[in-house]
Amino acid sequence: MARFKAKLWYEGELIHEPVIAQLVRDHGVLVNIRRANVEDDSGWIVCELEGSEAELMGAIDWLRARGVDVELVGDVVES
Repeated sequence: MARFKAKLWYEGELIHEPVIAQLVRDHGVLVNIRRANVEDDSGWIVCELEGSEAELMGAIDWLRARGVDVELVGDVVES
């Protein structure tokens, strides 16, 4: 299993859609949300994604196709 951290940015109607639930259900990726900030028209989530390399690459492609900006990040500083 591979695992990495990512920051996901959402805007507009994506705020009201169950993107993370669909990601888990349809792509077999485990998601551990570490931080998040969601407002009326935009938001971001820092999460750890875990799965096979093929699942993770497919998940990233799917997120980007949905309009989610995906940035792979290093360690998340805990507060």
